[in-house]
Amino acid sequence: MQDSTRDRDFPGLRDRIYLNTAAEGIPPIGMRDALASYAADKAMGMEGRDALFAEFAECRQSATDLLGLTTDEVSFCSSTSEAYNLLANAVDFGDEGEAVITNLDFPSGVTPWVATTYPSENSSLESPQRGARTGRPLGETQREHETGAGFSGQLFDRLSHSLGSISGSREGESSAGDSLRRRHASSRTRRLGLSRCRLSVCFQLQMVAGIARILCLVVVPSHARDRITVRAGGWYNLANAFDDDRFSRAEPFPGAAGFAVGMPAFPAIYALRRGIDLIKETGVPAIATHADTLLARVHEGLSETGFETMSPAQPGNSSGIVSFQTTDDAVLNEFLLARGIHVMHQAGRIRISIHGYNTDADIDACLDGLREFRKTN
Repeated sequence: MQDSTRDRDFPGLRDRIYLNTAAEGIPPIGMRDALASYAADKAMGMEGRDALFAEFAECRQSATDLLGLTTDEVSFCSSTSEAYNLLANAVDFGDEGEAVITNLDFPSGVTPWVATTYPSENSSLESPQRGARTGRPLGETQREHETGAGFSGQLFDRLSHSLGSISGSREGESSAGDSLRRRHASSRTRRLGLSRCRLSVCFQLQMVAGIARILCLVVVPSHARDRITVRAGGWYNLANAFDDDRFSRAEPFPGAAGFAVGMPAFPAIYALRRGIDLIKETGVPAIATHADTLLARVHEGLSETGFETMSPAQPGNSSGIVSFQTTDDAVLNEFLLARGIHVMHQAGRIRISIHGYNTDADIDACLDGLREFRKTN
């Protein structure tokens, strides 16, 4: 991202060094304009509803184009927590299934599966939590919110193979979030056959440079549509919401459409589409390459300065997050803030998160600040 483009789209970054995108991203100026458009359409009352749903369709199409999917494979939830809870009630694997959840996940990715009367066993990164309840799916998390450790798809494949599971991603696909895997108890070799399929992907879509934590994008590929049916009340997710039998039975839409249980979160939809357009303008590969290069510099600088990271550098499986612990973390955070450097300080750690709108100058300033702190404290 060129300086002129950065100043145009992110004027809020001109006077500060912002390395806390994983907590809260900086919105682009286009998001303000998008919300103004929503306010104008909403002000029309019922006559504006056509515009609201037209924006919903445009946003879904933009997300579909970005991910290389079809529109019936994509929908939205108001949050990732909502999507996970709906998902936990949408999957039926029969008596031979179980859940495998990594202990690297954010609480919202774990608790819908373990908040039952069935106990779970704790385990390590190499051996994710294994649910005791049958009939539950296998899950994987690619990113970890506190340390920056990545849980690679290759590692999960090895683990799921040892458990006798069918891998969730189709050949040639990459995991965009938590892939559901079904365990096949009787034949491990079928894992490599035609039964290999991704059932569902849920992830929170942060805009270019982690712009906004505003919505959860839900993907259910068409080949798994009839295997994922949300069992929840509502209206937007029901085929018979206004039929005569609506109070005696509920007929939820299968697949992604079932996750949109009520009126869409239109303000977020308006903002999301502008963010996706900016992602397309910049390009996902360009964002990833830029951020990974800066991340490598942070790892190298921390090592030279004597700060030990909570997870090692992982080229090719980088999360965009680097965390480290120090006995004087609160003092260090205030030291950096006084120099206009914003990082995350929580749970006794300092977390640096990087994205497409960060620059080499940001990293220089952060590392210089850390070196100065080391010398004076």
